[in-house]
Amino acid sequence: MKIAVVGATGLVGSIMLKVLEERNFPVSELLPVASEKSIGSEVLFKGKKYKVIDIEEAIKQKPGIAIFSAGGGTSLEWAPKFAEVGTTVIDNSSAWRMDPTKKLVVPEVNAHCLKKEDKIIANPNCSTIQMVVVLNPLHKKYKIKRVVVSTYQSVTGTGKKAVDQMMNERKGVKGEMAYPYQIDLNVLPHIDVFLENGYTKEEMKMILETNKIMEDDTIQVTATTVRIPTMGGHSESVNIQFENDFDLQEIRQMLASTPGVILQDNPEMNIYPMPLLAHNKDEVFVGRIRRDFSQPNTLNLWIVADNLRKGAATNAVQIAEYLVAKHLIQLPQSVA
Repeated sequence: MKIAVVGATGLVGSIMLKVLEERNFPVSELLPVASEKSIGSEVLFKGKKYKVIDIEEAIKQKPGIAIFSAGGGTSLEWAPKFAEVGTTVIDNSSAWRMDPTKKLVVPEVNAHCLKKEDKIIANPNCSTIQMVVVLNPLHKKYKIKRVVVSTYQSVTGTGKKAVDQMMNERKGVKGEMAYPYQIDLNVLPHIDVFLENGYTKEEMKMILETNKIMEDDTIQVTATTVRIPTMGGHSESVNIQFENDFDLQEIRQMLASTPGVILQDNPEMNIYPMPLLAHNKDEVFVGRIRRDFSQPNTLNLWIVADNLRKGAATNAVQIAEYLVAKHLIQLPQSVA
């Protein structure tokens, strides 16, 4: 199958290539696409060098799947053009996530909603993905009423410029700033732009996307998203109020047996999820599971995942794997 990766030379795009290779996705031909300044450069995939091409050339070649990680403007302009030639687009930007005509998918939660006709599929926000993977089995069993989440998000979520800023600050070197303030030895309660309601765009993404993915608008969600000077993954403190009471041991057993989740919950042995341990992993890690004694039927837990992998690249590739496994891809070249 011909696969286009749009934004192949970027931080997430390069990891998408790595994940496609590691998971042995059936790629017969790779079409790496990037901005004008990268055209003609090469990327390495499965030991072979591929020349970066422009987006129009990729459309002409009618790939079966195009995985986008190139920003919302690029997705809005070019995803429909791929869809017109029969390509299925999996888009990592926020461009299509809340479009009522587009599916927003975390395979462990709602892949069942996908159909052959879905030609543009949205990949959710990184911090939403890891949270709903854990919430989903709990909601099915105990019915969630309300979620209060505070995030501790890695600088890698902003991109290379932010990583460079942090590293420069550590060395005492002046350089380009991705944030309005120093990030090293600091915490910024500010991810994306502030909206009229006082929340940031990132916080509203978590709120709205959770309801859409879990197919339940009755779940009340409130979020505070925070940038911290770490690498390796995003962390979340999550407080969940259920309609029904629960047994802690049952919750641990349920999460331990949930696909894509790894339970790390033994505080006596200092075992709990951390970005350091989640780095380069595809799973979602959960621990610090305990009852909230301040109100009934309420649980606290701590969730960590690699935001560039499960929070972006891996989730997109898993969507592609599901489409192939369920024969939901109509190859454009066979329709020509």
